[in-house]
Amino acid sequence: MLKTLIPVDGSANSDRAVQFLMKQAENSKQPFEIHLLNVQHPFPGTIKGVAEQAKQYHHDEGTKALASARKLLDDAGVKYSYHIGVGEVGEVVARFANELKCDQVVMGTRGMSSVANMVLGSAATKVLHMVNVPVLLVK
Repeated sequence: MLKTLIPVDGSANSDRAVQFLMKQAENSKQPFEIHLLNVQHPFPGTIKGVAEQAKQYHHDEGTKALASARKLLDDAGVKYSYHIGVGEVGEVVARFANELKCDQVVMGTRGMSSVANMVLGSAATKVLHMVNVPVLLVK
């Protein structure tokens, strides 16, 4: 079974990654185990007394970001698991890929130019450097 982690952010780019993987799974003789992951950015600093509210906020925003990818898979009758993490994208994706013992990461890209990517950074670039499994970028 090919375990695949798909980081999603609710964008059309992440939906394309989900659609790509669904096509790959249809044409494969090997079954896929799909894990969706949304990574929420942590709040800066320590805010005492609001930990539950922060946790609920991250859950609610993560659920919203996962909605379109989940709908694609639900409509196709594809089984999957979903997760919401909090932290820096590359670190969280690497941690989940390791903990879930994933064989690959499939993710969408925004298709930024190389200059914009150098200046602004990129979640895909960070993931590429931090994970220990193959990463397939879908444009």
